[in-house]
Amino acid sequence: MGCLNLQKSFGFLRELHHWVKTASMTEKVKHPGGLYVLFFTEMWERFSYYGMRALLVLYMVNQMKYADTDAYGIYAAYGALVYASPFFGGMIADRILGYKKSIIWGGILMAFGHFMMAFENPMSFYTALALLCVGNGFFKPNISSLVGQLYDDGDSRRDAGFTIFYMGINLGAMFSPLLCGYIGETYGWHYGFSLAGIGMLAGLTQFSMGQKHLDGKGLPPSEEALKGKCLGPLSRQHAVYLGTLFAIPTFAYLIINNAKVGTILVILGIAILGWTFFEAFKRDVASRDRLLVLVLLMFFHTVFWAFFEQAGSSLTLFADRNVDRMIFGWHMPASMTQVFNPFFIITLGSAFVWLWSFLERKGLQPSVPMKFSLAILQVGLGFGALVMGAKLAGEDSLAALPFLVLAYLLHTTGELCISPIGLSAVTKLAPKEIVGAMMGTWFLSISFSHYAAGAIAKLTQVSQSVTGEAVSAAETLVVYSDVFEKILFASTGLAVLAFVLVPFSKKMMHGVE
Repeated sequence: MGCLNLQKSFGFLRELHHWVKTASMTEKVKHPGGLYVLFFTEMWERFSYYGMRALLVLYMVNQMKYADTDAYGIYAAYGALVYASPFFGGMIADRILGYKKSIIWGGILMAFGHFMMAFENPMSFYTALALLCVGNGFFKPNISSLVGQLYDDGDSRRDAGFTIFYMGINLGAMFSPLLCGYIGETYGWHYGFSLAGIGMLAGLTQFSMGQKHLDGKGLPPSEEALKGKCLGPLSRQHAVYLGTLFAIPTFAYLIINNAKVGTILVILGIAILGWTFFEAFKRDVASRDRLLVLVLLMFFHTVFWAFFEQAGSSLTLFADRNVDRMIFGWHMPASMTQVFNPFFIITLGSAFVWLWSFLERKGLQPSVPMKFSLAILQVGLGFGALVMGAKLAGEDSLAALPFLVLAYLLHTTGELCISPIGLSAVTKLAPKEIVGAMMGTWFLSISFSHYAAGAIAKLTQVSQSVTGEAVSAAETLVVYSDVFEKILFASTGLAVLAFVLVPFSKKMMHGVE
């Protein structure tokens, strides 16, 4: 039965691949053909990323026997570095490699990282995580920037294009827990990790074969400068590749010594904030104000994802320990609960595209800052659903699965108000010559989120020893409920603050919608 389900899943993906390719290149859809290429490239890359993420904390706690706090620390450092590296990857693409070469190089590094997870020893484990962090730095900001390049300035299709692209992200995220999660927990952790690597190779193949549809977008800023000598006989291009390889041991060291990541992020954040202000105040008033609005949006973006990213850590272990996952006699693996968020993205994404278009025609389109305040409110309400589920848990201290589903639904509607909208906002508010760097900075805000999410997750610690000593469901339920309630109150207060600042933010955007 399991093999039959896998065949059906891959069959569906093949049919979907053909449908999107046909639809995106027809006159009726009126989106650039390159959107199809990037849609599926990102879909497969996210398949690999979320497939590994679905298993990572469970693997560390249940297989490697790490205490909760150690697993959360590694996961937080990994997530923080995954989203810190795009700042540098974006700058390198802007100045040297261009978007295409950066995406391919990043994909190669990540494929190696996923396959290294198939070997069970500490050196392979930490090296694999480092490869994924560095590779993501080259891949993630530049494929998003390349989507923005497909549309001219003022093109009304841009937001819809990013939302379609975002649905591709979540197609990959939806199938990865179903396939990687199921295979990893049922047949062996490393089979699940290897399947994630296969997904990354599929993404690389998709991108390489679809170059002609990109219409020359994403090329290096200067082919001559790219081939120029830098380190002796090495060209700048090869110097970048070599420097990347030297960075991998550094990232592995930081993941092992994850407490140091927080200090580095603070220093990095101050430096990048200073650079952003320097870029802002050397420009005209409109460009300056728009960059300052981006800084404000990044703050609320960080807050949202710090709460949302409990999904890969505390929410996964909450599902493992305190959620009744029995469905008609089938016990759902805890890793597969991560399918709810991307499932709702897929089912609701088109509705949100229609909603924003409908409200725009009626002159009622919420501004970008307003959408951000709504997002933060909804992520908090999601944790409110979990608190309610905990209070209504039975004598076995297991919350009913629908409460977890409701939480993910509210998190998803919040995500649709902030994530694709934010990506589009960066390409509209940032000056053209620093879009890649600002996209990297945008992802850096998620880096802070991951580290903050790790600190929040540690408040839910219940496993004290590396021996995996069992803790009763009654004890864990009280801990999770208390932390989730605090998140509810904090997010509500921050949503009110974001709402109050909406008029100020809109004015500083100088007509950008």
